Amino acid sequence: MKEFPEKALTPADDYVFQLNDDLKECAERELRETNAIRKSTLEAIRNWLIQHPKILSTRLDSNFILRFLRNKKFSVPQSQECIERYLLLRKVRNGEMFHNLDMTVPEIDDLLDLGYIFALPQRDHLGRRVIMHRPGVFDVQKHKNYHMLKVHALTYESLLEDEENQIRGFVYVVDAAKIGLQHLTLFTPQEAVRIAKNAERTIPMRHKRLVAFNINSSLKFAVDFGISLVSEKFRKRVVLCTNLERAYRYIDKDLLPAEYGGIMPMAEMIKLFKKELEAKQPVILHNDGMQLRLDMYPPEALEGSLGAINRACGIQTDSMGSTFHGLQGSFRKLEVD
Repeated sequence: MKEFPEKALTPADDYVFQLNDDLKECAERELRETNAIRKSTLEAIRNWLIQHPKILSTRLDSNFILRFLRNKKFSVPQSQECIERYLLLRKVRNGEMFHNLDMTVPEIDDLLDLGYIFALPQRDHLGRRVIMHRPGVFDVQKHKNYHMLKVHALTYESLLEDEENQIRGFVYVVDAAKIGLQHLTLFTPQEAVRIAKNAERTIPMRHKRLVAFNINSSLKFAVDFGISLVSEKFRKRVVLCTNLERAYRYIDKDLLPAEYGGIMPMAEMIKLFKKELEAKQPVILHNDGMQLRLDMYPPEALEGSLGAINRACGIQTDSMGSTFHGLQGSFRKLEVD
């Protein structure tokens, strides 16, 4: 196969589906993925990437392209939009979120050791990877907001290298204990809007469920604001619980760390996850080689404005609503269980 060396950060490959029959059936049932569709759409996306005047270098391997095709159920136009938004998001604010996702950076390593975010070793009963998030352990005196962004990006980018995760999707478990008003000052409302909307619409992850517990009633206004920023589809998959006991209705507690009623100690889970991240470091750091003609994008797009990013990528309408969509009457208020 032609490798397109002039733009290829990674070469094009002849893809062969090597996952089990269950995953093959899941991909066809949920994503409309067949051998014929996959082959034709991979070719279409590669040709588009090669011909795109704003893209200087990008990955052309199937694993990279398929995460976008699977996320958009093999719609080529939607996948093209998502890829360009993703490549541009990597450059927003001088790459603050995605550049140099080195897990050995002391602040990143510290957040990982604290268990700020990590993937549980076992998948749930539907084969989905479960990501545990404990924002309350983030020390606002010790860590900067860009450290938070980077450790999230490091986690998501690494997990997306696994094709099973691309197909099955992700479940999020959030322990909201110890979140205080100081955490709400990490980002301005405008920054929060841009982060939430760009993350959901641009990072090609299938969000299957989010279960949060230990919700502080005094911060319910902040939770409502945060939930209002995501799509209605994702909003319907969010479950808020006052405590861990109620969360057991929605998650298998045996999957959780021993400190949360499960079997394996959290320290051991974190150790295993760090080994997983370490194995992916070469490809994650190599991703920094993806480059755009930044002079062809407006300054507002490089600051993370979703509207500017959409316009720069030729997207005329925002199918998921305006910036404050959730605050203008269409927000379905979530009750806390």
